[in-house]
Amino acid sequence: MTIGLESAGERRGMAQGLRSPWFLFALCACLLLGLTLFLSRHYATRSVLADLTQQGRVDAGLKVALLRAVMERPRSLPLILARDRDVTEALRDPEAGRLDALNRKLEDLVVGTNASVLYVLDRHGVAVASSNWRDPTSFVGSDYGFRAYFSRAIAEGRAEHFAMGSVSRRPGLYISNRVGPAGNPLGVVVVKAEFDQLENDWISAARPSFVTDRQQVVLITSIPSWRFMTLGPLAPAVRDGIRASLQFGEAPLVPLPTIPMEQLSPDARLMDVLLPGRGLERYIELVLPVPSTEWQLHYLVPVEQALASGLRQAEFAALLGFIPLLALVAFWIWRRQTTLARIAAGQAARLELERRVAERTLDLTRARDRLEAEIADHKTTEARLQGVQQQLVQANRLAILGQVAAGVAHEINQPVATIRAYADNARTFLERRQTAPADDNLREIAGLTERIGAITDNLKALARRGRAAAGPVALQDVISGAVMLLKSRFAGRMEALAITLPSPDIAVVGSRLRLEQVMINLLQNALEAIGTQPDGQVRVSAVADDETVRLLVEDNGPGIPPDILEQLFTPFNSSKEAGLGLGLVIAKDIVSDYAGQITVESTAGATRFTVELKRARP
Repeated sequence: MTIGLESAGERRGMAQGLRSPWFLFALCACLLLGLTLFLSRHYATRSVLADLTQQGRVDAGLKVALLRAVMERPRSLPLILARDRDVTEALRDPEAGRLDALNRKLEDLVVGTNASVLYVLDRHGVAVASSNWRDPTSFVGSDYGFRAYFSRAIAEGRAEHFAMGSVSRRPGLYISNRVGPAGNPLGVVVVKAEFDQLENDWISAARPSFVTDRQQVVLITSIPSWRFMTLGPLAPAVRDGIRASLQFGEAPLVPLPTIPMEQLSPDARLMDVLLPGRGLERYIELVLPVPSTEWQLHYLVPVEQALASGLRQAEFAALLGFIPLLALVAFWIWRRQTTLARIAAGQAARLELERRVAERTLDLTRARDRLEAEIADHKTTEARLQGVQQQLVQANRLAILGQVAAGVAHEINQPVATIRAYADNARTFLERRQTAPADDNLREIAGLTERIGAITDNLKALARRGRAAAGPVALQDVISGAVMLLKSRFAGRMEALAITLPSPDIAVVGSRLRLEQVMINLLQNALEAIGTQPDGQVRVSAVADDETVRLLVEDNGPGIPPDILEQLFTPFNSSKEAGLGLGLVIAKDIVSDYAGQITVESTAGATRFTVELKRARP
């Protein structure tokens, strides 16, 4: 009883000892997993933001270059026209004919450039000529003396000023140049450049972009509702001055709907932006100066989609590295506990194991002896089976030989009689000293003896016992040898045999003697099937590809009964009264020896045997 209690206490202590390492392992695994995910997300966030910032700088640089190209094209017009004789003379003597000619000239110049409108102001700021002189909103006669681009051009010689048009109500960049010397100015030439096409291009790029001036007012933007908004609240004096000059019309000059989040670099910061119809989204704002101006380009790069993708990849990579490590530690703990348990149980089971090993060794020894005896019996049986198979093959050959012997004797008698006739004729021709006809008769006698030799060679080869080695065999030779041996037996019915081969050079792997035995069985069965029926026909054809040759033997006889067809390749199964039922069994064994197969299809009025053999390589 005491031993039982001690054993129960030991089991409870062992169970607690086994559970405690797993609890500690789970706790540490959760803490490490949380720390790994936190660090991977932090690294991924920094990496994604850095990549987006770098790519954004490249894109923003391209936009700055495009903006400069759009601005540079109209900048040269005021400078050139300020030295033009027609402009100078029209300002000195504003006669109607000169002004009309100047209007037409300005109209032609605007058509060939990207400028919106081109006009000339006198020294008081009144427009005396304009490219839109034909339009209802013509600038001719309008007073622009209050505009900063006029006063600055008169004072400094050149000015650029972005403002809302007082007549067209369209924003644009006004570029002006003084006509005449500073001490006695004649007037000012002004060209207005609009950025509608540029803004449309930015809109199609699907990334918010806008340009601000030195007072942080949005001038050009891909979001129309942001035009003339500000980066932040303006000082009251600045706001009042802008409204008094009507630079941006009646624009409210309210701040943009942006919330700065983090400064990433001197030219980039992270911010939340409230876009029309899209809600609050997070962007990286890149700020680049526009050369030759006091403007700055602001380019917003969306962050959320790229950041979400980067975080997923980072978490996946972290888990991909953490889980195998976790599995390795778990495996180590499991291995350690398993080892301890095995050591504890090993001592108690060692004696039992040794006893069982001894019993099992005795059983295995007896089983080995029985297996060796069975293997020896199997080898003996296999040797006997091969001998019986060879005897069956030889018996089939001798049976075929007996069937064709009578016809072959008749086939030999005919050449022998012909040889006798040719010999008598040759003797007569020699007595008459006619050597040419005698030579012809002797040549015919030689040909007839070769024919007799071929017939007897085939008979001897068919009767020979043994298995020849496999090698390349011409299919034409196999079929010709089989036909020669069957010709005498089926005299008068051989015209029903039609042989079609795609090429006489087709060769298969096998032995000519054994393959002839297969063909003799197939052709003999086919010729016996058609019997003496008038339309009887036996067709022999072949289909070859790179690896195999399929030989087809077809007849239009009555077909094979279904009960015979199911067991056609079973020994002693035959539809003939005098048949042994071994011919097709032996044929199948011969084909199988050369890694081939033989199949049969039969219906009422048609039977087809297919012999598939490996094609011999040339």
